[in-house]
Amino acid sequence: MDLFLLRHADANTEAATDDERPLSEKGISQAKKVGRFCKEHNLKPELILTSPVLRAAATAEIVAEILKGDLMTEPWLACGMQPEKALEELRGYERFGRVMIVGHQPDFSLLAAHLLGLRDNEQIAIRKASLTHLELGAFLFGSARLCFTVPCRLM
Repeated sequence: MDLFLLRHADANTEAATDDERPLSEKGISQAKKVGRFCKEHNLKPELILTSPVLRAAATAEIVAEILKGDLMTEPWLACGMQPEKALEELRGYERFGRVMIVGHQPDFSLLAAHLLGLRDNEQIAIRKASLTHLELGAFLFGSARLCFTVPCRLM
């Protein structure tokens, strides 16, 4: 499986709760940029899975609209996702060749470190609205190959 990790775009800091923080104008622009980058480079996933948290869901909706892709909300992608849980859930989507998940930090650096066989996530920085591509050989610790990671500012 080609797994794309898309960290949510920039969000406003003021909201009733952290989960309700909407994208900022910068975040909306970033999400559009990611969608266009994916379209221009033929990186369209067969399925986009998103955290239910507003800033991630809004990022995913913008990207899915540009790519004309299928989008599903998954509670396990909310803040605090653990790598083992993510792999367990992703197994349910193994019939798809390309899957994008939209979520949060430090969850994504923990997942990437786990998949790459690293003992911690200290060496991995996943910035807002960055896109990371991993090839999964299996849904196990150390079973992935890092293909690329691109920050939004370079798209």
